[in-house]
Amino acid sequence: MCGIVGFVGEEPAAPILLSGLAKLEYRGYDSAGIAVLNESTGKIAVVKAKGRLKILAEKTDEGAAVPGSCGIGHTRWATHGEPSENNAHPHCTDDKSVVLVHNGIIENYQELKEKLLKSGYMFYSQTDTEIAVKLVDYYYKKTGTPLEAMARAMLRIRGSYAFGVMFHDYPGKLFAARKDSPLIIGKSENGCLIASDVPAILDKTRNVYYIGNLEIAELSKDEIHFYNIDREEIHKDMVEIKWDAESAEKGGYEHFMLKEIHEQPKAVQDTVGAYIKDGQIDFSEVGLASEILGNLERLYIVACGSAYHVGMVAKYVMEELANLPVEVDLASEFRYRNPILVKNSMVVVISQSGETADSLAALRLAKEKGVPVLGIVNVLGSSIARESDHILYTYAGPEISVATTKAYSTQLIAVYLLAIQTALVKGLISEERYGELLAELERLPEKIQKTLDDKERIQWFASKYANARDIFFIGRGIDYAISMEGSLKMKEISYIHSEAYAAGELKHGTISLVEDGILVVGVMTQQALFEKTRSNMVEVKSRGAYLMGLTLYGNYSIEDTADFSVYVPKTEQYFTTSLAIVPLQLMGYYVSVAKGLDVDKPRNLAKSVTVE
Repeated sequence: MCGIVGFVGEEPAAPILLSGLAKLEYRGYDSAGIAVLNESTGKIAVVKAKGRLKILAEKTDEGAAVPGSCGIGHTRWATHGEPSENNAHPHCTDDKSVVLVHNGIIENYQELKEKLLKSGYMFYSQTDTEIAVKLVDYYYKKTGTPLEAMARAMLRIRGSYAFGVMFHDYPGKLFAARKDSPLIIGKSENGCLIASDVPAILDKTRNVYYIGNLEIAELSKDEIHFYNIDREEIHKDMVEIKWDAESAEKGGYEHFMLKEIHEQPKAVQDTVGAYIKDGQIDFSEVGLASEILGNLERLYIVACGSAYHVGMVAKYVMEELANLPVEVDLASEFRYRNPILVKNSMVVVISQSGETADSLAALRLAKEKGVPVLGIVNVLGSSIARESDHILYTYAGPEISVATTKAYSTQLIAVYLLAIQTALVKGLISEERYGELLAELERLPEKIQKTLDDKERIQWFASKYANARDIFFIGRGIDYAISMEGSLKMKEISYIHSEAYAAGELKHGTISLVEDGILVVGVMTQQALFEKTRSNMVEVKSRGAYLMGLTLYGNYSIEDTADFSVYVPKTEQYFTTSLAIVPLQLMGYYVSVAKGLDVDKPRNLAKSVTVE
């Protein structure tokens, strides 16, 4: 959610902070601010602005008006207190002796505030972050050292946080700490950096460290030291980020979302190629030996948003192909329902960022119950990656747009691979069938590209429905799971109310919502269910609906029913989601563009939901 950037080194800090924050805009925010230590005056300047980052850039003359080579910056997504300049970060003590930025939520902030009020502290904002900076100051005045002050404050705080902290008494140094909120530390030729996510510092360095829970980092222009909560120095290995800076830029596309939609063939190819070697699925680096998969009796898939929809696809594929019972839970519900997890089972946690708060909590609950966890994530070294027993990385590269596309598509590949390998080791498919499935997986990138090549028809149709108020997506089986993701893409970036329904449920209430002119999208990629879904489309058409049909090449009879038809290449029935989702992604994108909306940064949404 909130974005953090910090720099200490041999260059002006403010322009670096503004540039880094611009690369974190996708995380969602409503205000921004920077704090920089001016070496000439010895004072820390804090500048904040409500609204878009360009307002802060104008206010600081692109950073030139805030001199100094040590600073922290922040984009805020409001949790405590309305969006305002007063509530924006950085927050500081009254004399600006301690300045702090924060991503996360402090759950016991009211209790801490009462303690600080009794100690004479006053508060100017409605935020929980102001409590944090003044708690650090409280302990700094008692102990006299930043490390001791931060460690003692961390022990008192309940909740999640990533902190970037400056102390007036320690010029040329930054301090950072985290618990359950993402934070990375980077080392460049000209200094050291902190950031919430890799894209913020990718133009400066590809060498990063991942700071762990309840750990503290001390940065100067030349050195980085790490400490545990007991202030004992600890060693960390540097990790090289394989992405390049160009991959986190638009590359000539109007929006990141459109660029990332078009990157799906390569992302899928990279993920397939990472695990299929010499005609076999190689899970050796994942740690999923044949005995583990062969002994599985149940899977529990836990995820949020689009990743949850991947889980729904996985349920259909895994149960049919591998004859393995699968339960799919929203992570936010799984952790509160006291799930009963049977022996010889595994929990699969799916998350693009690897930092999703509810998914991370679900992972920890599973481990408390003694059940092994497989993490499917896109970000190397993320919290879910570090805490899972097995980790299956996807190879989508950096995804900037809030609405996921290529990360979703690579997650699909991950669950296909898991289902195929499980079916093989359980003896449910032959080696010949195994080879056929893998060969078709390897053909998916070119078929996705063929689907993308037909995008102009989708663009034309989307322009007709830019003013729609309601859109319904219907399907059966895997097509229902596809409909769920298509509906989410539509609502999150076009702000049109859209819903996905299992087509067989229409007569159980939903059909009462159908009226003249309403758009209904029928997804029909499963041949065995084609006629049944088409019958449902006839039912809604007779009540005035305008129909879009989405099916496979060859099913041209749909044109007798649908008013507008879209076709995707034929593939294995288990893999149709990878193709059918592309027109629905494009549909949502082009409707949003036609409405003149901010496609990459839809209102009220954040890329990585790191707080409940």
